[in-house]
Amino acid sequence: MQHTTREIELRSTNGYLAAALGIVLIALTVISFITMAGAGGILGIVLRVLLIAIGAFIMAGLYMLQPNEAAILTLFGHYVGSDRSDGLRWANPFYVKRKMSLRARNLNAPTLKVNDKRGNPVEISAVVVWRVDDTAQAVFDVDDYENYVKVQAEAALRHLATQFAYDEGEDLAPGETTLRSGEAAIGALKRELQERFDAAGVIVEDAKLSHLAYAPEIAQVMLRRQQAEAIISARSKIVLGAVSMVEAALKGLSEREIVHLDDERKAAMVSNLLVVLCSDKDTQPIVNTGTLYA
Repeated sequence: MQHTTREIELRSTNGYLAAALGIVLIALTVISFITMAGAGGILGIVLRVLLIAIGAFIMAGLYMLQPNEAAILTLFGHYVGSDRSDGLRWANPFYVKRKMSLRARNLNAPTLKVNDKRGNPVEISAVVVWRVDDTAQAVFDVDDYENYVKVQAEAALRHLATQFAYDEGEDLAPGETTLRSGEAAIGALKRELQERFDAAGVIVEDAKLSHLAYAPEIAQVMLRRQQAEAIISARSKIVLGAVSMVEAALKGLSEREIVHLDDERKAAMVSNLLVVLCSDKDTQPIVNTGTLYA
């Protein structure tokens, strides 16, 4: 089982004070070399060299961090801690300091061609906003955290596409989540990404689908299918509304006793009204100038 490294907070020393101390030591020693070249003999020379070495040692420990930047410090391969303090800082010069950005980053995943839950080939892509949360995990638990995020984002997209259908259909349960259902699919994508990014100490700030479409080879077929489903849905609503209108018309004629119709004439009237109301083209009326039963 892989050991998980957790970030340790390290409080570094103010770099301005350390820089001032190092400069003073080096400057005083150089001045003493110039003004008192032979004073103190060999011991004096050794002391001055030692002071210069101490000043150089102090200066070697200086490093600078920008806002939202961290330094991962190691000592002979041992992780010491992570410094998130911005500005000029100082730490043990023997520490190896690796800087890392903590800013939010965008990942524009490439467009992938995968099969959805129904087996239909679709094209899918996403934009992911992420940032490093645990610097120790990002550096020590994965080989290259930026490449890790890229590969895992593609894997999450592929898995998401196989778990959901592109859009609604007769073979899906009512209310079942689809790739086109908006926030439901986005929520599933975020959870999938976060589960995969946890191993690298990375958190997902946001994720959105940037491209979603049927693959070109079936796009036209699926477009005709969607058009057919839309026509069927519209016709169903038209017929339902027409039946309600015919029912209201017959009820109104009967209650007001405007005209008395037998069952055969009622059937003919219903048929004519449904033709007029449900037709997708304008109907041409025929005026009966004779009797109702002519």
